Order: sequence, then C-alpha cells, then structure tokens
Amino acid sequence: MKIGLAQLNYQVAHFKKNVSKIIDAIDEAKKQKTDLLVFSELSVSGYPPLDLLERKEFVDACMKGIEEIAGHCQGIAAIVGGPVQNHLPEGKNLYNAAFFLEDGRIKKVINKSLLPTYDIFDEYRYFESNRFFELVEFMGKKIALTVCEDLWDQQEFETDFGKSHLYLISPMDELARLDPDLVINIAASPYSYHKERVKKKIFIEKAKKYNLPVFYVNQVAGQTELIFEGGSMAVSPNGDIYDELSFFMEDTGYFDLDKVLKGRKYQSRQESKLIIQNIHDALVMGIKDYFSKMGFSKAVLGLSGGIDSAVCLVLAQRALGAGNVKALLLPSAYSSEHSISDSLELLEKLGVEHEIISIEKAMQAFKESLEPVFKGMKEDATEENIQARIRAVLLMAYSNKFGHILLNTSNKSEAAVGYGTLYGDMSGGLSVLGDVYKTDVYNLAKYMNSDKEIVPCNIISKAPSAELRPEQKDSDSLPDYSVLDQVLFRYIELQKGSESIIREGFDEGLVRKIIDMVNRNEYKRFQAPPVLRISSKAFGYGRRHPLVANYNFL
Repeated sequence: MKIGLAQLNYQVAHFKKNVSKIIDAIDEAKKQKTDLLVFSELSVSGYPPLDLLERKEFVDACMKGIEEIAGHCQGIAAIVGGPVQNHLPEGKNLYNAAFFLEDGRIKKVINKSLLPTYDIFDEYRYFESNRFFELVEFMGKKIALTVCEDLWDQQEFETDFGKSHLYLISPMDELARLDPDLVINIAASPYSYHKERVKKKIFIEKAKKYNLPVFYVNQVAGQTELIFEGGSMAVSPNGDIYDELSFFMEDTGYFDLDKVLKGRKYQSRQESKLIIQNIHDALVMGIKDYFSKMGFSKAVLGLSGGIDSAVCLVLAQRALGAGNVKALLLPSAYSSEHSISDSLELLEKLGVEHEIISIEKAMQAFKESLEPVFKGMKEDATEENIQARIRAVLLMAYSNKFGHILLNTSNKSEAAVGYGTLYGDMSGGLSVLGDVYKTDVYNLAKYMNSDKEIVPCNIISKAPSAELRPEQKDSDSLPDYSVLDQVLFRYIELQKGSESIIREGFDEGLVRKIIDMVNRNEYKRFQAPPVLRISSKAFGYGRRHPLVANYNFL
C-alpha cells in the first residue's frame, strides 16, 4: 500500500479554496500511483472554526465539500476531516470526524473521542465524544484511524499542577484490541517552540507501544493567532522516524507501507535547526497568512530605533515584501540621534520606504491644552503616555489613509508586566512579538544577522529605552530582562506559584513584585490586538484570567 500525507494550508470557512486544494492533491497523488491520501483534522472547514460550528449552513457547506471530494476518489482512497451531525437524540449536535472516502462516496466516518478543553482548545463546547470504536478496512489492511487527541491521551506537563492522563479512556487501547495493521492520526496541532520534542515523543512511544507504524498528518497554516508548523511524519513500529515533512510550508510525502514497516534510521531535517530559527519561520508565516487571509497586503509600523520594532520590521519585510511595508519614524524631544540613524541604516538594508514625522509640535499642543487642568503639577507617566498615544494616532491615520494594517511591536515581557500604553504603543491590528520574550527578541536579531548584518549592531547592543523622558532606560522600572523572563516563563508557561519560583533561588521580593505586575495588568492585555502564538501559553484566548480578581494568594 502506498500512503500519501498531504499537509496543506487551509482557510477557515473558505470551502472553495480548501476543497480545490484537496482535489488538486488527490489528482497529483493519482499520478504518483498512491492508494491512500491523508489530510489533516477539519481540513475541509479549516481549523479552528469556533462558533461557525453553531451555524447549520456552515456544517451543510462542509458536507457538500466532502461529497464533492469523494466524487474524485476513483482509483484512490482519501481521508479528510470535517464536522458531522450527531443524529442521536442526546448529546452535542456535532462530532469532529475523519471521513474515509473510496469509490466516489463516503465509505466510513470515524468520530473523535477525546475533546481537548485546555489552553486554546475548546472542542467540548461544540462536539460530542465518540464512544464506539471500529477499524477501517482497506486493501486487506485494518487501519486504526484516530483524530489528533485520540492518540495523545497521555500528556507531558511541566506545571506544578497537572495530570499526565487527562481522560478516562485510551482510544488507541480500545482500537488495539481489534488488531489493526497501522495507525493513522489526522491532526490540527498548533506550533509551540518548547513542545516540538514532546510531539515527536508521543508518536515514537505510540509506535513502540503498539508495535505498529504510525502516520501523522498536520496542517501548515497561520490561522489568526494560531500557527501550525506541519511536520507530518511516518514512524516505524520500532519507534524510528521513517520520514518527516517540512516545517512551515505545504508538503506532501508518499510512503510504501512495507518499507515503513521495516524501518530505517532517519536524520530529521528539523533536528539541525535552532529553536529560534523555527520561531522566526513561524512568525513570518503567521504574518503572511494573517494578511493574505484577511485580504490585506500592506503593513505599517512605528520604527523607534529599538530592538523590538527593528525585528518586527525584518519579519514583516520577509513575510510581505519590502514594497508592502512602510515605516514611520516618529521622533520626540527625547529621541536620541542614533535612534534615527540606526533606523535609517536598517531601512536601507531592507529596502523599505519610510516617513519621518516629528511629534514635538503635537506634544506641545497637548501640553498647552491641558495646562489649565494640570497647572502646578509635575510631569509624570501621563506625559509619557500622551507621546505614545500621539504616535498611535499618526500611525492609525496612515493606516486609514493608505489601507495598511498597523503592526504592533510590543514583546511578551512588556505585555506581561504592563509596560505599555493602552491606545498608544499597544495599538495595532496584529501583535507580532506579543508571545516572544525580550531575551528571545535579541536572539531573533542575532539569528537574522547570522549570514550578514541586517539589524545594526548598535540596535542590539544599546540599552533598551522607551525614550519618553530624559535618559530613560527600561531598567529604571523593570528588572534585567535575563532575570525577568525566567520568572515570567515559570509563572506564565509553567504556571508555577511564587513559593515554587522562590525555591528555585530567585529573590523573594522580586518574584512577588513581578507576579503582582502580571496580575494587575490583565485588563490591558484584554484590549491588545491578536498575538501570534509560538509558546504553550500565549496571551489571548488560550490564557483566560479574570480582569477583576484578588490574586493575593499568589
């Protein structure tokens, strides 16, 4: 049996595009004399469809697309993902299903059993759990067809408070009793930079446990905040990765089942990559897909001469092309001379056009207007925030006038502790670095310079500053980022409490101060733009904290 894995880039609710991609892949697979072509979870609808699943016309359009695809499955079988209605009188209205298509029709429907409801997942909101287990028979082989979490029943958590077994049943244990010959897993598994190893470990261990070949297919796409890396693979029964598809690009692989059964030692094409390289590629794809799927092509951002806006500009240029990106330099009385010169050097290297618009006159006008109200009061953060908001007004004016999307350049460290101005530097249509800690922003800049200098060295080496008052440095109000980011990672990603972090050797007063800053600024993050997710716990709908609460127990 020749099995093909097709990892494609789908768009939620764009049925014409998704169905066409799938049919084109089937036609190509026929030329390759493929017997079975496999696509990812909810491939026909795109993932995640969220509350569109509550609309009958959406589900009907999915089924119409699946039936159209089935009509092309002559001389080849295919597996696609989509929602299917639950016709039983009880339970949720839908199942998350894998459709086995053969001889021009839907021959078998396998429903997903384990419905994740953690982090960004909320599948039990929409789907009913399957409780009936059966195999798919094809070409004399019995296939254990699983949908994503059904093969991931055992998780690997690094938190203080979590279980490795989240479910009461193991679908694969149930299917193994039916004596299958191979396992196929269709998934929509988002990218997370410190979960790459965990994903591979799951498939390797399952192949070894059941002594069966495992074929895993993931989508590759940016879907608003979520980024899917692809990385589909075939794993031999002994746990060797037989082959692995590309990261962050569409790819199709064809595999002879008998050869996969025998196994071979394979050097993963991802093993030689740095994590920071994958983060870079993920962000580029996230920007590119967000713009193309929203129907936009051009971006604008404020270029300050600092590391965050510089890295964001490089990512945008690589995602959209230099001609589709515009930078505005918005100096104030406190902007250093090198902030302008460093920015101009970067722009020249990237071939990106720019405008320089001073905010000094606008700031003076605000001071004059507010003087009767603020008379006799010292300048403080209020005046700093006004500068940030003037810049946002100018950037949004350019965005409106020329049809550009404003890119937000704030990083995760700043967002975590509230080091940002609502309706100022927190403005934008998409947060590019909102899930990237400051230390990794520097690592991205260094990676960008690995072949030749792109980001000027002075931008990387100078002390970070918002430049909203004389001689201002981030370190005036924040701990050193090398320490801050370690505490934030433990509190946000690993969900450790203050006592646990302190026991690791961090200063007690500093830990409690940082955690208090994170908790007090939830209301700001709630109003931030969508954040491209590259970690296991990004700000956004994957981290749901109350805006009004008492966190003193932390």
